[in-house]
Amino acid sequence: MMLKFAPVTAENWDDFERFFESRGSPHYCWCMAWRSNEFKKMLPGKAGKKASMKSRVASGTPIGILCYRDDEPVAWCSIAPRASYRPLGGDETLDRVWSLVCFFVHRQFRNKGVSMQLLQAAIAEARSQGARYVEAYPVEPDSTTYRFMGLVPAFEEAGFRFVKPAGTRRKVMILPVEDNR
Repeated sequence: MMLKFAPVTAENWDDFERFFESRGSPHYCWCMAWRSNEFKKMLPGKAGKKASMKSRVASGTPIGILCYRDDEPVAWCSIAPRASYRPLGGDETLDRVWSLVCFFVHRQFRNKGVSMQLLQAAIAEARSQGARYVEAYPVEPDSTTYRFMGLVPAFEEAGFRFVKPAGTRRKVMILPVEDNR
């Protein structure tokens, strides 16, 4: 399956909006749950979350990447500088860390390797933007919650290493990505 990946920008906001408002997508959260304390200043409900996300994109703040098949967005990954999120349980002494906090793949594209390709594209995007590390917060495959944050085996396969637990289900995992050439 040929896929392409692109960071969400003002130029492709309409694609992002269409993806989030499509049937079965996470339009209830707009991927704002882990973002910084902006929640307290935001308008309530879906409209407030969407407006807050649109404001971030309009200002040039990285929010994540879209996955396309035939010019249609089919998946999403929330990856951005860790400073743009509220505390997630990682090592706060590290600098230039990008946090990967969410995946969403449309149902008809699940179990087809899209998440792994999206993970690799997210790592590449963070690296291209100067990240030294990508930090993730996945759960074990048998977890009944937080599965949108990814599953531990996928991150292990991508080379992430376990750092510490973050709560009762999530694990902090990290991958050095700095290009030392």
